[in-house]
Amino acid sequence: MIDGRERIVVVEDNAQSRDLLRAALENGGYQVAAFGAAQQGLEAARQPGTDLILLDAGVVGVTSTAARQTIAAIRGSALTENLRVILLTGASADERAAGLDLGADDAVSRPCDSVELLARVRAQLRVRRTAQTLQEKMRIAEEGQQIAHTAFDALAVTEKMATNAVSLDRRLKMGFAGVLTIAAVMAATYFLFFHSAKKDLQRTQATVARLEHGFLSQQDLMAEARRLRGAPLSGVSAQPGAPSAAGGALQEQLADTNARLKRIEEQTDAAQKLIRDDVESVCLLHVSVAFRNKDTGQRLRYAGLNQQGQPLQDSDGNPVLTLEGNGPEVKVDVFGTGFQAGDAGRVVTNRHVAQPWWDNDELSELTNQGFTPEISSIHAYFPGDPRTFDAGIQQISQDADLATMKIEMMDLRRPPLAIDAAKSAAVTGEPIVLMGYATGLAAILARTDEATAQSIMSRSGGDVSQVLDDLARRNLIHPLITQGHIGDVLPDKIVFDAQTTSGGSGGPLFNKDGKVIGVTFAILKGFGGSNFGIPIRFSQPLLGAPLGH
Repeated sequence: MIDGRERIVVVEDNAQSRDLLRAALENGGYQVAAFGAAQQGLEAARQPGTDLILLDAGVVGVTSTAARQTIAAIRGSALTENLRVILLTGASADERAAGLDLGADDAVSRPCDSVELLARVRAQLRVRRTAQTLQEKMRIAEEGQQIAHTAFDALAVTEKMATNAVSLDRRLKMGFAGVLTIAAVMAATYFLFFHSAKKDLQRTQATVARLEHGFLSQQDLMAEARRLRGAPLSGVSAQPGAPSAAGGALQEQLADTNARLKRIEEQTDAAQKLIRDDVESVCLLHVSVAFRNKDTGQRLRYAGLNQQGQPLQDSDGNPVLTLEGNGPEVKVDVFGTGFQAGDAGRVVTNRHVAQPWWDNDELSELTNQGFTPEISSIHAYFPGDPRTFDAGIQQISQDADLATMKIEMMDLRRPPLAIDAAKSAAVTGEPIVLMGYATGLAAILARTDEATAQSIMSRSGGDVSQVLDDLARRNLIHPLITQGHIGDVLPDKIVFDAQTTSGGSGGPLFNKDGKVIGVTFAILKGFGGSNFGIPIRFSQPLLGAPLGH
């Protein structure tokens, strides 16, 4: 279904330069064979499966007739007729021009910049794939033409037999005509299937690439954690007593939040109890989504990983995917918040957390391409406990963006949060408190010091589950607590200004009496502004309790 890595042959007599070229190309996701001698490299380039040769002009002599003959010989085989040739030349424009005149597809000056080299390689490989696609279409058309000719020949023979044998039943002649029709239909069907399968594959690779760009890689995760923490992005530490510009705003924001929380604690005993006790019942949810082919039942996988542990990419920068082999499965990691309510182990959250593909255009696009998203795993993490708890979807609301999950609590005992489901529980202008894991994993890492975050990421290899397990063991998983006021109360929404962002979905919204009156479900862009909660009374059918009045 999906092509493997493209193969590149490097011919370079300088060992150090050869190793640098090999490393740059392998980091780009290509399969590389490197040689110091011209004869060995040229023989390897003629082997089936080679897509491009990177040739040191000095090895063959950039101004010699032998160089032109060498390049022509590389393309002389039917197996290498579309093989792309890039020459490594000196720095002058004359040398590059001479290389192109000898028949090379491109010429790159020394010393090579790895980014420019990979860009030129991708460009040449795109040309090669286009040529191969055209050849494949021509081959399919020729095969269809041959089938049609064969059918017409068979029909001609049949007509001759009918002329010589007047007693031949007319229905037999119709049968041969039917054979011709079936052959033509088979040829057309084969061509359409091939074209459709290739197009679906390209759409799937592009969609997965967009999904991956929407989630943080290991390097991006550390950069985002540094940004939230206010640490410098380089490896140099800031001078003592000199706060960074990026960190100043966050420090002021945190100081303001802490000051407002202190005022809440001073206002009522309920708020003090809320912050001290109820936080233990608010958990971080990690939902991992995989994709299964509707026809074969196989999980979608990456074809392999490069040396940095990142998925191999094709020349367009999309991950190389397959339904075969033992490569890692394609998964999307989603973070959300849940809180214990009702029976022990029952957690309330949003439906779009429990089923991340619900009302999600990009995940729905994969469904249209023949893949069914499904839950690979759900894990919950409670503050103050070092363990990872398995969870599963218990019930999905059909009326609101709400769901309940059942968590295997083992011996952990956490009290359910107090709920006020009355319509009068939310009052415009009243203060509220919001708990949740806004920004998910990045915010948790941001609350650790740089050395701890680096240690966790290094030990985990960037695996999200291992990062979370390590954070739980270190007792570093705690919800963010923000405070604000209710801006408006609608029949199906509570509008408030307490700060939150993605990852905070499913978080409990407390009123001034310390009771849950809503569940966070939507935000406006940015960390702040007007956000939205679903009145908690909409969760009552899921909890088996009557609606409030």
